[in-house]
Amino acid sequence: MSTIHELRRILGTCRTIAVVGLSPQWHRPSFFAAKYMQEHGYRIVPINPSAPEILGQRSYASVTAAAEAGIAIDMVDCFRKSADIPPLADEAIAVGAKCLWMQIGVVNEEAAAKARAAGLDVVMDRCVKIEHARLFGGLNWAGVNTKVISARRPQQLFY
Repeated sequence: MSTIHELRRILGTCRTIAVVGLSPQWHRPSFFAAKYMQEHGYRIVPINPSAPEILGQRSYASVTAAAEAGIAIDMVDCFRKSADIPPLADEAIAVGAKCLWMQIGVVNEEAAAKARAAGLDVVMDRCVKIEHARLFGGLNWAGVNTKVISARRPQQLFY
């Protein structure tokens, strides 16, 4: 289980995120999470073989293809079912990623153990957007009551 300090360190150091399974449809959770992270200064690398571009960024067929294009990937954020994670863990290790992140509902202990053994941080069953908002003060972005009465969105998060 990842602690608050570990999550804060991971989110503070992993600035380029390859989002595997990123949907081009605005109403999908992967799109919403990636858009949030992009708007908070992270570089999003879409991994979706069926879409040429998502969120204004070129989409790649795989994490390996993105790395071969010269992108240094810090985190592999997986919006895929648990059974699909082992090859993604292998790709994350091969491209030199620092973190393998599995979204809410995604758990694969075998892939996690392999990634940890290779030196990667592993986060399972958590949403990168929710954790960032919780740890860095962005909960109001999703309409959560922060007890601040204002019609204006804050221009900058203090972190």
